[in-house]
Amino acid sequence: MGATRSVRAFVICAVTGTLLTLGIVAARAGDAQKVTIAAAADLKFAIGDMLAEFKKAQPGCAVEAVYGSSGQFHTQITQGAPFDLFFSADISFPKMLAEKGLAGSEVKPYAVGRIVLWSVVKDASKMKLADLTDPSIARIAIANPKHAPYGRRAEEALRAAGIWDQIESKLVYGDNIAHTAQLVESKNAQVGIIALSLAMSPALAKQGGHAPIDETLHKPLEQGFVLTKRAAKNACAAKVSDFMGEKTARDIMVRYGFALPGESAAK
Repeated sequence: MGATRSVRAFVICAVTGTLLTLGIVAARAGDAQKVTIAAAADLKFAIGDMLAEFKKAQPGCAVEAVYGSSGQFHTQITQGAPFDLFFSADISFPKMLAEKGLAGSEVKPYAVGRIVLWSVVKDASKMKLADLTDPSIARIAIANPKHAPYGRRAEEALRAAGIWDQIESKLVYGDNIAHTAQLVESKNAQVGIIALSLAMSPALAKQGGHAPIDETLHKPLEQGFVLTKRAAKNACAAKVSDFMGEKTARDIMVRYGFALPGESAAK
């Protein structure tokens, strides 16, 4: 029987993204060819498409992705969560892992994100931030600024537009940007500030229009990824990292509205 090693087992709550420690379990040494990605929720559709292409080229690698808040993932990885790659909506989080000696590679920028207004009950394509003060809009969804980069940028834009104090009481907070989109999709909020990558996904694009938010109103959403320390010798994790620089992956990112490093954000 193959060698085993003891690792701490974690379960991720699908709703909150919280990591729960279950205890000690045995894992086979052959698990090195498995890759688990912690990915910012704005990548839900883009990463899904990329992994479909990656698996065609590398059928021997078993890769899965878990989506959530970048800030929460950073905390979980520092606590020992078993992730091999970390794709963050804010490049500062993987940089902090590297500073703590928890990275197995250099931090690589992979995209610049964009925030937009999105709604399924209003024509958001004709909306501006100032329209959020309209009394007919009772609830506005943004990601939680405490740990979600898209939420921080939404708050920055609302403050820069001079309407934060007027609309703060209307705000409802998503655990991450995908949850924020769900709040709007379910009509628990009439309008939301979400990632362009989600608004452009086939599932959401057919439900409502979107309007870009002026990039000068917030800091750039510079995004980056890193191999974690546990994946430093994982050949499949390295192949995923290399795949991000290939044309196939880059084209998918552009298709979902991301700008590639060094380029201006998608229109």
